[in-house]
Amino acid sequence: MDRSVCQPGLVIACGGTGGHLFPGLAVAEEWSARGGRVLLLVSEKKIDQEASRKYDKFRFETIPALPKPATFSPKMLPFVWNVLRTIGQCKEILKDFGADAVLGMGGFTSLPPVVAAKRMGLPAFVHDSNALPGKANRVTSRWCSEVFVGLEAARKHFPGVKTVVTGTPVRDELRSLPTREDAAKEWGLDPAKPTILVMGGSQGARKLNSIVAEAFGAGAEHADLPQVLHIAGPGDEERVRSEAGGREGYRVVGFCDQMPAAYAVADAVVARSGASSMTELAFLELPSVLVPFPYAADDHQTVNARVFHDAGAAYLETESELTSEELIERVGEMLEPGRRSDMVAATRRLAVPDAAAAICDAVGTTIGFEGTKKGEGGAEASA
Repeated sequence: MDRSVCQPGLVIACGGTGGHLFPGLAVAEEWSARGGRVLLLVSEKKIDQEASRKYDKFRFETIPALPKPATFSPKMLPFVWNVLRTIGQCKEILKDFGADAVLGMGGFTSLPPVVAAKRMGLPAFVHDSNALPGKANRVTSRWCSEVFVGLEAARKHFPGVKTVVTGTPVRDELRSLPTREDAAKEWGLDPAKPTILVMGGSQGARKLNSIVAEAFGAGAEHADLPQVLHIAGPGDEERVRSEAGGREGYRVVGFCDQMPAAYAVADAVVARSGASSMTELAFLELPSVLVPFPYAADDHQTVNARVFHDAGAAYLETESELTSEELIERVGEMLEPGRRSDMVAATRRLAVPDAAAAICDAVGTTIGFEGTKKGEGGAEASA
């Protein structure tokens, strides 16, 4: 058992996607800064393994990724068996680490550690970043002491369990960006020119990538086009570079592990509307065009985007209807000083800069971890 006196151990299950991983890392940074011990449970996926190398100050353990099949699918029985087997694996991990609490950051990968904690008599929590919580988190909440949500709209989806509106945590590396000049040099861009950051997302971004390349690539017929930093995804990098036609000021990368520099050079963003990305946009006060991934579960990305659209912080566009001409128009509006100022103010109102602290306050209060009193801004709770 790796238990240290007066150092409560928090196990954070955050593997599978960036939307789970990066907020989990932010909580780990806050908990560690307060003197607690942290163990992160991740999957075998590439994004998780890259994070474990980059954040080598933390201990990582790998557990299986558990995507849930359709309820009446023949694959359901093996899924249940794998869940039960992973629960047993998680119990051994929790015992070895000397866990005092477990926090799941979402998805069915969070279910086994939370159930294991409950069976061991440990407090367990789950966090959901989306306006419309996923089915996995609604199931996992049955074993939780409290549920943490990123947006007020999500609270109603967890009846019968104490729900705390904490916001969604942001990694420490985004709290201190490089200068615009240094960031522009990193990407070979001109710091004096307006720049759009494009984040196609990790899945199904081909059509969106093509719309952007058509709008702002070498074949575009409009003058005074902004610079573009386009994160196309590893599988689409070469195709997008070809479609952009080698236009000067259009930089294409497949994967970006320097997001602080990417955000620092951006005046506005074109992106999917995953909750983690939107949290970062609000935190960094960046206006955006949000194009939801059309095949997201329960169309939750559209629900997320609508929160920002209704607040005046973003434009919500449907991928099937978006054209390059419309995208050029929207980007032009975002870069117009008056409109941009209004959108920046709207994003600022949506930001929750102390979300990781609010989560650590709530967990610490439950387990009696001294020094984790409610911080400035606190957390808003309801039964």
